[in-house]
Amino acid sequence: MAKYLTLNAHSWLEANALKKLFDLAEHIYSENYDLISLQEVNQSLEAPLTENAPGYRKLTDSPPLRKDNFALQLVNYLRSQGRYYYWSWAYNHIGYGKYQEGVAVLSRNPLTVQDILISAAADEKDYHTRRVLLAQTQLYSRKVTVACLHMSWFGKGFEAEWKKLEDALLTYPQPLVLMGDFNNPTNAQGYQMILNSPLRLQDSHNAAEYSAGGHTIIEDIDGWEDNRQALKVDHIFASRDIHFKTSQIVLDGGNSPIVSDHFGLAAEIEI
Repeated sequence: MAKYLTLNAHSWLEANALKKLFDLAEHIYSENYDLISLQEVNQSLEAPLTENAPGYRKLTDSPPLRKDNFALQLVNYLRSQGRYYYWSWAYNHIGYGKYQEGVAVLSRNPLTVQDILISAAADEKDYHTRRVLLAQTQLYSRKVTVACLHMSWFGKGFEAEWKKLEDALLTYPQPLVLMGDFNNPTNAQGYQMILNSPLRLQDSHNAAEYSAGGHTIIEDIDGWEDNRQALKVDHIFASRDIHFKTSQIVLDGGNSPIVSDHFGLAAEIEI
């Protein structure tokens, strides 16, 4: 059984961010996830560079890692507790004028990585710039291709981004697992585009033998200003030959603490 987690971490933008990083690390440690997809993984523009990043797989276009890189800090804390992850970070754009923001994948097993520019913009100073981090790894006896992503909203770039990603993934070996913040709620137009794709994907929450929880955001957070609904915009989609045992909202203040302005989504997959 393989265990997956996706979370828009919000990183250093959170109040009490360091405590929440430790809370997230403790949750990862206790659940012993095989694959983790994180979005809004930040590092300060002015933080010192680091030369020590165990398990890191650098992408050609990513800037040098800085000591306060959120994923680096998370991996280092987990290592101190005896949990070892291979990982990578794909840079998207400058956020809030002081952070380099991207997406990260953590894997219990070695991985090969590359990124795909899916946005029309390719300028770090333009927040529309978005890259998907693709990781290929072995889970038990099966090779999988994992896409970690943070996409735009429907009507604001999602359609073109999805088409570009879809075309790229059609050339990759299956099974595929797409994890992240899609910025498209369950059953909305963008969500239906994904389910209607020739990639033949299924939603973990619909396909699982057991699912729990119905939303990952509950208020007018960044990007969802004036929102007054509870929405599920974070998803795990996978090839239809993958068998989901469970899919449930986590890091929501129930059995696990809130660590971000998004809740997490965890799934167990039968390999």
